[in-house]
Amino acid sequence: MGSTAHTSDTRLARRIVLGIESSCDETAVALVRGDGTIIAQAIASQVAEHAPYGGVVPEIAARAHAERLAPMLEKVMAEAGLGLADVDAIAATAGPGLIGGVMVGLVSAKALAMAAGKPLLAVNHLEGHALSPRLADGALAFPYLLLLVSGGHCQILSVEGVGQYRRLATTIDDALGEAFDKTAKILGLSYPGGPAVERLALEGDTKAVPLPRPLKGSSEPHFSFAGLKSAVLRAVESGAHAPADIAASFQQAAVECLIDRLKLALESAGPFPALVVAGGVAANKSVRGALEALAATHGMRFTAPPLALCTDNAAMIAWAGLERLTLEGDGYTGDPLDFVARPRWPLDPAAEAVRGAGYKA
Repeated sequence: MGSTAHTSDTRLARRIVLGIESSCDETAVALVRGDGTIIAQAIASQVAEHAPYGGVVPEIAARAHAERLAPMLEKVMAEAGLGLADVDAIAATAGPGLIGGVMVGLVSAKALAMAAGKPLLAVNHLEGHALSPRLADGALAFPYLLLLVSGGHCQILSVEGVGQYRRLATTIDDALGEAFDKTAKILGLSYPGGPAVERLALEGDTKAVPLPRPLKGSSEPHFSFAGLKSAVLRAVESGAHAPADIAASFQQAAVECLIDRLKLALESAGPFPALVVAGGVAANKSVRGALEALAATHGMRFTAPPLALCTDNAAMIAWAGLERLTLEGDGYTGDPLDFVARPRWPLDPAAEAVRGAGYKA
């Protein structure tokens, strides 16, 4: 059994990391201490800027990050009553993500690290999600089975330690969060789409619309949601179904696909002491409920971060930095200041390429 998250070493527990997140459409800053305390944080959403387009526009996102980041840094530091001299390291998302936004956050972190003489920690955004459950649950130890579901990623990973990830499954086309957003757009719902579909689904019948469950029952371990998304479009165009029934049936199909793929992963790579979910789609109550039931059936502990840590945030980036500081120990100097931002950055570089678009990360 691996180490638990919150260290009992008083000296390490007092370490503070400043985290910066700017990989998509949230600008976020946070100060987190090694004992798991989020000292201060701020998140600026760009929903209003992107809503007219029904999705994130990279150029608009990068501009918004550039405008908002400096004031947010000042606000968080002032709220905490701390200066850069009080911080042990500067952590920033260095990929994967929309490269313009990633560069805004990473360049800012480099400047702060250089000015203050502090280590720069270039964090993989996916690792932030993967380790965020340990920020919320100090008793969660390695290893655990992770379902990482967001707008850009849908993966099953064996999390074996900090920096140690084994990918068991990924999507061959769309991520589940993207399928939720596209379904919302097809149904004429508001942006962001995931929460809108979930709300509408509460009013519908999960069995009313016959939708496919791509790859369900297949020996291939991966996910596929493009066909489900296309079936939603056909159901809407037919005019034969109420929007709420389409939303409910879509959500049910998606949940069944997740559970089926997780069962296959458990058969091939299990057992695991804990099942963990992270990423924006982890905020969906139907997804959480189904995962909790699956964990109970297999005698596994179930852990999910609080909703505020599911979507993109800087606390998880700071925490990933703290995990690395704790692992590396005294004298760790962090990453070089010429670390290059990465639009793609797989957690498991050794994983075999899959057909379709699974290369995304």
